[in-house]
Amino acid sequence: MAKVYVFLADGLEEVEAMTPVDVLRRAGNEVITVSVMGRKWIRGSHKIYLEADRLIQEVKCEDGDLYVLPGGGEGTKNLAENHELAQILNSAYISGSHIAAICAAPSIFGKMGFLESRKATVYPGMEDTLTGAEYQDVPVVTDDNVTTGHGPGAAFDFAFELVRILNGENSARELKKQMVFQHETVV
Repeated sequence: MAKVYVFLADGLEEVEAMTPVDVLRRAGNEVITVSVMGRKWIRGSHKIYLEADRLIQEVKCEDGDLYVLPGGGEGTKNLAENHELAQILNSAYISGSHIAAICAAPSIFGKMGFLESRKATVYPGMEDTLTGAEYQDVPVVTDDNVTTGHGPGAAFDFAFELVRILNGENSARELKKQMVFQHETVV
């Protein structure tokens, strides 16, 4: 079982935060949601409130296998402004732990220099924030220990990719089969 930290901030895109939490927990991983706002209640970009498991001041995050940033314009701004989070991400990146961001949040990785000479994706129109990266117009990109996702519509692809990384191809495939109804399209 892997240990995963998902960082939450006011203005986050709810589906990008909760889909990975849900899917990673279903795969048997320990997922801890961490608020960077100084309080546990987080206001999403669509006025859905989420309660984090912990405050960033309460956790020592050096034991994580994966560190996840959901997007959302305001949420990404709030994550980017948190110095404790920047230190956690920098340590994780240097140690070779896996880091992941979706939607606008890969811009944080670009600013921190994590995307230099890597392939990455980001929310459409934000390609110039991926400093040093080769932009890929696809739902999800993993390059070494960095995974980036396109946006809300890619939340499940992003989550299943994280399961693949932590739990293996078979686990991701089986979980996807359990969660996704397979049907034929009627014309």
